Amino acid sequence: MVELTTGSIRLRGFSDLDQVRLAKLCNNKKIWDNVRDLLPSPYTEQNALEFIRLCQQEVPTTTFAIEYNGELAGCIGLVKQTDVYRLGAELGYWIGEPYWGLGIATQAVELITLYGFNKLGLIRIYSGVFEFNAASQRVLEKSGFKLEGIFEKSVIKDGKILNEYRYSKLKPQS
Repeated sequence: MVELTTGSIRLRGFSDLDQVRLAKLCNNKKIWDNVRDLLPSPYTEQNALEFIRLCQQEVPTTTFAIEYNGELAGCIGLVKQTDVYRLGAELGYWIGEPYWGLGIATQAVELITLYGFNKLGLIRIYSGVFEFNAASQRVLEKSGFKLEGIFEKSVIKDGKILNEYRYSKLKPQS
């Protein structure tokens, strides 16, 4: 099982023991507002178990529980692309509301980016952020991601048409 650590942050595989805490953290409209509609709302313990089971089947592991000081605090993952985009991945993450503003997301993004470049052989990682999510934009910028562009009126979330800010980071040349 893959584990990545730095300071008080640990990225690890999901365990069945995460089910209740995962459901509690995800069953929050403030989380749902900032992620894709694939995350159900309301979010139940059954949803959490189904997600955990999917993550446990990944080979290699690309979706991780974010643990902060021994507690499940969020989730982060890479979605590897295919065909001519196969050396790239899309990055997605969320942090539970009780853990906002502690620098957890920045550390987690840095850890998974290194994992993607050094262990998965990726050369490009990108992420899309809804226009109103300035905190997530700052996380990516602090982690060395560059704003590639603003995709105007490219997403619909909760009945609102929004711009998406697209960020990317390239593997450093060695």
